[in-house]
Amino acid sequence: MEKFIDDFINHLSIERGLAKNTLLAYHRDLNKYLAYLEHHKVSRWERVDREMISKYIFTQKEQGLSTGSICRSLAATKMFHRFLVRERLVKEDPTNLLDTPKTWKRIPDVLSGQEIEAMIDAAKGRKAQQVRDFAILELFYASGMRVSELVELKVENVNLDGGYIRCIGKGSKERIIPIGKSAREAVKRYFEQARRKSVKLQSQPQVFLSRLGKKLSRQSIWKLIKAYARKANIKKSIKPHTLRHSFATHLLEHGADLRSVQEMLGHADISTTQIYTHVDRERLKAVHKQFHPRG
Repeated sequence: MEKFIDDFINHLSIERGLAKNTLLAYHRDLNKYLAYLEHHKVSRWERVDREMISKYIFTQKEQGLSTGSICRSLAATKMFHRFLVRERLVKEDPTNLLDTPKTWKRIPDVLSGQEIEAMIDAAKGRKAQQVRDFAILELFYASGMRVSELVELKVENVNLDGGYIRCIGKGSKERIIPIGKSAREAVKRYFEQARRKSVKLQSQPQVFLSRLGKKLSRQSIWKLIKAYARKANIKKSIKPHTLRHSFATHLLEHGADLRSVQEMLGHADISTTQIYTHVDRERLKAVHKQFHPRG
């Protein structure tokens, strides 16, 4: 059974060109799924039925997994079973009529414009690390990049004069993202005052580097974002996509069209981008409830 999972992951890598992190996540999810089936004495994929998968999903909920993790696991399971049918390894797909409950769709957390400003202001300073962190926050919010895209952003893909960056996203797909004056000035200051102080740093292709001149990790980026959120006295929970969610939500709030936001975010399907229209509606409902006399 495990061999078929490996074959499926290879298929996703070669035929669909999915990102390495996505492949690793799918592999982990499917190995957990396989372990569950083996624990329940299921030794052949054709013996898996819809009830077994439903019980597996319910077990994940009982274990306290987040909605996002369960939905990703279910997506991997569905794709895998479709692969088995397509390759004629099994006759039927037990996930065919298994839908993700609408109640699982979680509205992403976003920061207000004032909270974003406060967090960016908290990074202001003259020290090299502060100059770097300020540029990271400005560019992150200005572009809506994924954190993995931010850490891999190369100097050659930043055009400050033209006001855009060339971003390599999931599946090695390229997109051009415009960036505003504030982000351009912050990155320019970082290049001039912090990054180019050491000749050794110039050999590194990535834009943002550690004090030792090495590429920053995703974990480092999120540690500094959480640190500046605390410094700005923001009580909300900051998660990996919070600035990305805020970027998209604020664009839509100020009149941007959904297709343009989809292109900047690098979403393959516009339905993924549509979640941010729900965020805006929820915000309006909250405002109405707070300020309307009979709210």
